[in-house]
Amino acid sequence: MHDPIASALTTIMNNEERGKKECIVTPAPKLLANVLRVLQKHGYIGEFEYIDDGRFGKFRIQLLGKINKCGVVKPRFSVSYKEIEEWVKKYLPSKDVGILIITTSKGLLTHKEVIENRIGGQLLAYVY
Repeated sequence: MHDPIASALTTIMNNEERGKKECIVTPAPKLLANVLRVLQKHGYIGEFEYIDDGRFGKFRIQLLGKINKCGVVKPRFSVSYKEIEEWVKKYLPSKDVGILIITTSKGLLTHKEVIENRIGGQLLAYVY
């Protein structure tokens, strides 16, 4: 397993498509926890909890059925806040639908927060 975030987002999307109410994602790195907090803050997933299994850890995630598509951006392109609109057009279906998750010096932010704060970062994932 080379990219745990891509694997986790694929697992979440597959379980959403099948109509499941929750899913288990392993391994559980801190970056994935931060991505899940952003998704929870914007209403794409419900509660999630960390389960320590003595190895890599797991996340149990409550699904709400609101994700149509999600994935990681490979490679992780560096962007400034002025270039965000181009990437929004490339990865999201419409202007006000979905979020781009960007890793910045202030933590993980959505594309709207990056434009407000006028900072750059690296594209990490998209969800709509």
